[in-house]
Amino acid sequence: MEVIAEYGFILLVVGCVCGFFMAWGIGANDVANAMGTSVGARALTLAQAILVACIFEFAGAYLAGGEVTSTIRKGIIDTAAITDTPQLLVYGMIAALLAAGIWLLIASYFGWPVSTTHSIVGAIVGFAAVGIGVDVVQWGKVASIVASWVVSPVMAGTISFLLFTSVKKLILQTSDPFMSAKRYVPFYMFLAGFVVAMVTFLKGLKHVGLTFTGTEAIAWSLVFALIIALVGTLALQRIDNTTQEKNGAMFDGVERVFAVLMVFTACAMAFAHGSNDVANAIGPLAAIVSVVNSGGEIASKSILPAWVLLIGATGIVIGLAMLGYRVMMTIGRSITELTPSRGFAAELAAAGTVVIASGTGLPISTTHTLVGAVLGVGLARGIGAINLGVVGKIILSWIVTLPIGAGLSILFFFALKGFFG
Repeated sequence: MEVIAEYGFILLVVGCVCGFFMAWGIGANDVANAMGTSVGARALTLAQAILVACIFEFAGAYLAGGEVTSTIRKGIIDTAAITDTPQLLVYGMIAALLAAGIWLLIASYFGWPVSTTHSIVGAIVGFAAVGIGVDVVQWGKVASIVASWVVSPVMAGTISFLLFTSVKKLILQTSDPFMSAKRYVPFYMFLAGFVVAMVTFLKGLKHVGLTFTGTEAIAWSLVFALIIALVGTLALQRIDNTTQEKNGAMFDGVERVFAVLMVFTACAMAFAHGSNDVANAIGPLAAIVSVVNSGGEIASKSILPAWVLLIGATGIVIGLAMLGYRVMMTIGRSITELTPSRGFAAELAAAGTVVIASGTGLPISTTHTLVGAVLGVGLARGIGAINLGVVGKIILSWIVTLPIGAGLSILFFFALKGFFG
């Protein structure tokens, strides 16, 4: 308690800086989940993707990022053991934010799409297990998070494989692909509208006091999907079957139809992503703010001041603008060659996986989900369409994320403990 009273303001400032750094890392690495496929398929230029993502990620993070959030990320730590030493929680959360932020900076520089959730979870587990005690870690939670390494990419890959296979059979491999596209794409629009609306209702709006039951979310999503399908059908009438240049690639009428679809799904996924993943930065920061402002009391929940959300939202946008292009290029162009129809299948599969996971409580990583979806599209064209060397590097970066986050966090935790006492 004495440490909090004496150094509370300094710890709060350091926590805010580290929280901003972590949010910067989320922007630099994780935003490729929403925009990488659109860039790779050339539905958007890199500059357009950054602009769109900045607007919708910021809106999602700030407007729907969480009025009330758990102070301990995903309930990983049992705080009963440290009620008398709240400074250990503050040291640990600062260390975790700094450790995860550094790993995300390294991964983003090399273009590796890693999980921001796994980065912060590994960091929190590290300082808690070594600095406080193995018993304070909720190992069941950790095991379910590790399981998502397999669940996320397999589920998304399977869905994207089936989706793109249906696109090939119903549209691309018919005698008149353009007329087939006009006939079947409204159904894909309906499906995309439904899935994206479900993502927004289930993940994007739950933090602003707009909570929906499963039945309500389905009902509203069906309404939105129907409207989108009708508007899309009218828009399709204006697209002719000529080959035109778009963002450095030549697209026929069919691919131009899917390019329009991709922009819509990218915007909505960016909003839902910003609202959900900003918690990886502001969750630990909320713990620090709560403990310092209460003079050392550890609460299970805390009301977030608007300025904390602003730190997270601003960090995401700046990180995206500065370094996000590297991971976007890996997701969009290095794993397999994407066209708008392939990119749409991958993006919709990723969104569908998020919806299924939200409804069933499955632990997933949005990064692993998107990579799995892109792989699924590649496999639908044959194993030769996939750059196995790039995939190998990505999987290796996933494996080392938890131990690297944990190791760095332990170092920073003991450094802070030694410095402040």
